[in-house]
Amino acid sequence: MQYIGEHLFPGQLGHFFSVLSLVASLVATIAYFKANRTDELSGKKSWVRIARFSFLLETGSVLGIFASLYYIISNHYHEYYYAWNHSSRSLPLKYILSCFWEGSEGSFLLWSFWHCVLGWVLIKTSKSWEAGVMTVVSFAQFCLASMLIGIYFFGAKVGSNPFILWRQQMPEIPLFSDPNYLQLPRVFEGNDLNTLLQNYWMVIHPPVLFLGFASTIVPFAYAYAGLEKNDHSWVKTSLPWASFSAAVLGTGIMMGAAWAYESLSFGGYWAWDPVENASLVPWITLVAGLHTNLIYKSTGYSLRSTYFFYIITFSLVLYSTFLTRSGILGDTSVHAFTDLGMNTQLLLFLLIFLIPALAMFFYRYKKIPFIAKEESSYSREFWMFIGSLVLFLAAIIIIAKTSVPVFNKLFGTNIAPPEDPEYAYNQIQVFVAIIIGILTAVTQYLKYKDTPNAYFGKKVGIPTLIAIVLSVCISLFGNINFEKKGIGFLAAIHVAIFASVYAIVANASYIWIVMKGKIKIAGASVAHVGFGMVLLGVLLSSSKKAVLSWNTTGVAVFKKEKNEDPAENITLFKTVATDMGKYMVTYARDTFNEKERKRFYEIHFKSKDGKEEFSLYPDIIKNNKGMEGFAANPAAKHYWNKDIFVYISSFQENKPDTASFRNIELQKGDTTFFSNGLVILNKVSINPEEQKAKFDKDETALFLDMTAISKDGRRYPVNPGIIIKGSTMRKLPDTVKAQSLIIQFNKVSDPQTGKLEIGMKESSAVSDLVTLKVYEFPMIIVLWMGVVVMVTGFGMSIADRVKKASLTKV
Repeated sequence: MQYIGEHLFPGQLGHFFSVLSLVASLVATIAYFKANRTDELSGKKSWVRIARFSFLLETGSVLGIFASLYYIISNHYHEYYYAWNHSSRSLPLKYILSCFWEGSEGSFLLWSFWHCVLGWVLIKTSKSWEAGVMTVVSFAQFCLASMLIGIYFFGAKVGSNPFILWRQQMPEIPLFSDPNYLQLPRVFEGNDLNTLLQNYWMVIHPPVLFLGFASTIVPFAYAYAGLEKNDHSWVKTSLPWASFSAAVLGTGIMMGAAWAYESLSFGGYWAWDPVENASLVPWITLVAGLHTNLIYKSTGYSLRSTYFFYIITFSLVLYSTFLTRSGILGDTSVHAFTDLGMNTQLLLFLLIFLIPALAMFFYRYKKIPFIAKEESSYSREFWMFIGSLVLFLAAIIIIAKTSVPVFNKLFGTNIAPPEDPEYAYNQIQVFVAIIIGILTAVTQYLKYKDTPNAYFGKKVGIPTLIAIVLSVCISLFGNINFEKKGIGFLAAIHVAIFASVYAIVANASYIWIVMKGKIKIAGASVAHVGFGMVLLGVLLSSSKKAVLSWNTTGVAVFKKEKNEDPAENITLFKTVATDMGKYMVTYARDTFNEKERKRFYEIHFKSKDGKEEFSLYPDIIKNNKGMEGFAANPAAKHYWNKDIFVYISSFQENKPDTASFRNIELQKGDTTFFSNGLVILNKVSINPEEQKAKFDKDETALFLDMTAISKDGRRYPVNPGIIIKGSTMRKLPDTVKAQSLIIQFNKVSDPQTGKLEIGMKESSAVSDLVTLKVYEFPMIIVLWMGVVVMVTGFGMSIADRVKKASLTKV
């Protein structure tokens, strides 16, 4: 069959580049391996030339794949399954790049791209280590290239081809019997990008995160090359790389936290989601390795630990790849990818690096230099090692809890996730924060090898006193009242606040007391200040987080669920100012943005003391990808000391009124009831002056003066009426929108006794309403500023080490 309108060349070109990438990376791996094993100089140079040319070809291939796929997606060539499944014609142009990394294939491509960039930096800078290090990088490139090849090898699927045609991916679908299938509405429009990814953070967060993931291979490669050559001089060279990787990976993780804060409606920036944990754990072990690396550089201790941490860090990145792309986390994470049928390949990707590296590590273990004499407990290296060990234990706990779905699948168990996942992690990690915070504060004041007691006490005394005073003030006057998990956990929070303040004060003081204000060489201290600020920001914003949207209306539009409690959600009726604690809140209006395909709600806040007045614009977007309902995107008002955070938890869609009137007979002074209150008939008025605009002079009007009273005491006037002219009668119902209540005057049942018949119904169709949840996050700015300061410190440290290295060469 000849299909109409297909564009086959871009896909054929892209697949050619995929095959070329696979072959070139394999040739580069072999050539670098041979170069690393060859001692004869001319032979070594020959193999390196072949390897570099192959890596150049590999780099060009990766760029070719990227360009081909971008061309296909941006031109909406929906004959390709990847383009159809991850984009649409109505998708705003700024999100086109996000379509790449919605699928696993695009994520592997992004990872491979960063390996190319890092590879050329290593070729330029690694000197005698080039062959050994680039053997590892090139082999990783070969593994990643195999993820994009999409072929069957002896019946086993190898990779997933992003350039496969939809009709080849799913040939059994009947729509492909039509040669003009591309014009069918469902195909022509596209399947769209996941609504959760339609956020600017998801354009910049994945590239930074994957640069962090990719960069962990550099310390790993140096460690593996060092083990193979039994040469340990790489440790000094790897320090700037480890710092760079820690800085970029940490930034990527916190960009993800910022995305969650702005796009997800769980009310925060971190939920210990399995995918969050899978990226955090390698960062923790990398930081542990960075510190043992520093120990070895300065004292000769902890080389074995440095090898182990760098090996395990890259292996944990590969393990996180398996966790997030195997589909095994599908029921436990909102971030995980679906199963592409590549589980075996993903597992091999992990094992093919982990097993040889650990085998080489244990084979060389006894030959790795170590100092038999134990470190002094008054030395910097001793407590740095303790800190690294604590970080490693924290990483083990996090990854063990995260791997429960893997255990269940491997061993047939049915271990259920904890009822409160956040507390399950927090009750342990708060003590990790205490230990690491205190060690971060005091360890720099210790000298390597040994420290006189008088020296240590003199230097650390004033920062300790300042930290105690500040933390006590925060605890006493900061309104830290997180008592829902018991007094023990609250006490731990207060101690952790001291530890984080201590880390900030002690490291800031170290710059002036010990380093005499030489800020250019104080990168480590600046990074530690930032880390302390992150800890403090997390503690303050989480322990003082307060719900502002307590339900004061009595209207509950949904039942209590695990994630939402109607008591914590307030329902607003359009244009009706509603009491919400210290604010009067009004649902002013809503508008639909055709370009963004989002409905924005204008929520107006006015403090009762008149000092604050602002509007927030949370939005909703219809879910796609088989998910029902709508996704809520929060909005926040930022102050220097807090954020007011709001998201839509429910809203009223336009729908027909299917409710019917319930007829009731009343007399003057009688009361009747509705679901949220009662209605009193006060009196009947004939041709009332205040209603004269509703009837003509030759008509007779009867209006009821009624009062509706809700359960919370709110009173609403209701004035239904009837208009009589000759033998005809028309009714004028009245509505209490805030209570979704409609009352109409039906007739006078008995003029003698004054009995009247009214009709009453409750219908959500008459009200424009929205239900929202509002939080207050105190001092969250400390967290975001801490991230900036910490990354700045890493950058300063990298610059200082590179400068010292260049001076050494001169």
